[in-house]
Amino acid sequence: MSQRKSIRQLVAEERPLVQPLAHDALTARLIQRAGFKAIGVGGSSLLAARYALPDIGLAALGEMATGIADIVAATDLPVTVDGDDAYGDVKSVVHMTELYARMGVSGIVIEDQVRVSKQPGDAGALAVVPVEIMVQKLRAAKAACGGADLQIVARCDAYQLEGLQGALRRADRYLQAGADGIFVPAVPHVHELAEIGRKFRGVHLLIAIFEGRKTWLSPAELYAMGFNHVVFPGVLISRVVHAVDTALRQLKDFAEGKAPMPPAADPDATRVALEEAVLFEKWKAIHRQFTG
Repeated sequence: MSQRKSIRQLVAEERPLVQPLAHDALTARLIQRAGFKAIGVGGSSLLAARYALPDIGLAALGEMATGIADIVAATDLPVTVDGDDAYGDVKSVVHMTELYARMGVSGIVIEDQVRVSKQPGDAGALAVVPVEIMVQKLRAAKAACGGADLQIVARCDAYQLEGLQGALRRADRYLQAGADGIFVPAVPHVHELAEIGRKFRGVHLLIAIFEGRKTWLSPAELYAMGFNHVVFPGVLISRVVHAVDTALRQLKDFAEGKAPMPPAADPDATRVALEEAVLFEKWKAIHRQFTG
């Protein structure tokens, strides 16, 4: 594999950096095949796909790291991962950061939600830790990066509890503590996104957007507001679940004699995509090389 670019480089180069979320090694390969420049790993999609668990604080670092290791190994694109609350105090922060740096992760998002009441995705936090606790974690994460070009993005989950201004004040403190970037989730109004963009324009400013909401804007529109890193959390996993669920219901009807099995849509293109994603030709070539 070629040398990975850093998230820092891509945020500076792309307008904006657009990052789909992979939930396993296969989706990571398909993201790269589609021409994207970077991959994200979200807790909700990985935990759903790998363990059939919701993202409500049930999983520990080991469970997340096992899935993330497969994704990082499958691609030479830079990978940003969901670090949750870092799974404990500052000692856990250092342990997590050092582990992900050794694995070759390019960015970690660390949140200020209280773990015992953690909410997934853009649901809105029920509780956040005191600012000073998060500041300690961010300082510990930055110190643990060592020589790795590892972006530490501070996720400020206080919007629902402290309002936009409270979340922005937290974001300021987190930048002062050494965070490389800021992510303020669960903001429902476009005019508030614009305010975030005005305040932090020029900073590594991440946004995650969900279909069907007022904030579902194009990357170009978000970049014009000041967001230079756009993540799409639910796009792939929701479509995978829909496709598998639909196919299984059709197969059940076929097995019970209730209806014919509808043909797969474009099976040849699907086969090509799958074979390219699993590097089928590479392994065939290796077989030929050593067996004649």
